[in-house]
Amino acid sequence: MANTTTDYLNPEIPADVNIVDILVRKASPQNLNGFGTLVFDNYQDYPIEIVRWPATGWRPVDDDSGDEAGTTQGVFHSCWNGDVLYGKNDAVNGHYIIGYSQPPHLADDSTDSKPESIYLWHANYHPDGGQLFYPVDRRPFVVPLALPGDDVRPDDFVCFVFDGTSGLYIHPGVWHEGVFTCEGQQRFFDKQGAVHARVSVNFPNEFHCLIKADISNVESILID
Repeated sequence: MANTTTDYLNPEIPADVNIVDILVRKASPQNLNGFGTLVFDNYQDYPIEIVRWPATGWRPVDDDSGDEAGTTQGVFHSCWNGDVLYGKNDAVNGHYIIGYSQPPHLADDSTDSKPESIYLWHANYHPDGGQLFYPVDRRPFVVPLALPGDDVRPDDFVCFVFDGTSGLYIHPGVWHEGVFTCEGQQRFFDKQGAVHARVSVNFPNEFHCLIKADISNVESILID
């Protein structure tokens, strides 16, 4: 998540924001080109790209330095509480609201209805390294992603659908917001760069919108 002035467990989202629908696609090696890769076996040992610390002036960073922080790992918990989707990342001690199944001002944390949509208010990328998510519970999940670039816009995002038999490795600089279980609770093995630098976009603040992915037909998308 991102800057220290944002309360990620109580984001202030206006009720009159616009809604931007994004494409929902099945995750495949071809569809994920540029975003990352599918990961099947030996996921705990999957290599994480680490980006060398950038030079701040004309003198370069020494070749044998600037990329030695290594990785950190833990469990990422994705959990629906009514219409609110929470993410808890044990690897970096983070706890966030990562999505809603209704516009936030209509969200009810007491409902037991199966989510049919995901409304996303925030996304970030890690400039220091890649990130791996692997579904411990081996159930379907979705991940909205956008290609690198600080001029990202809401309609640049694509929501990828995974069947639960593979994980996702995300390249450094790729926009994301954790992993989204389609219903209930789900655990993911998470491995990422230990520096854990974040660059964020807040859709209501920057674009007066939320982005929305329709997950009502996940099963059909996975069959295609």
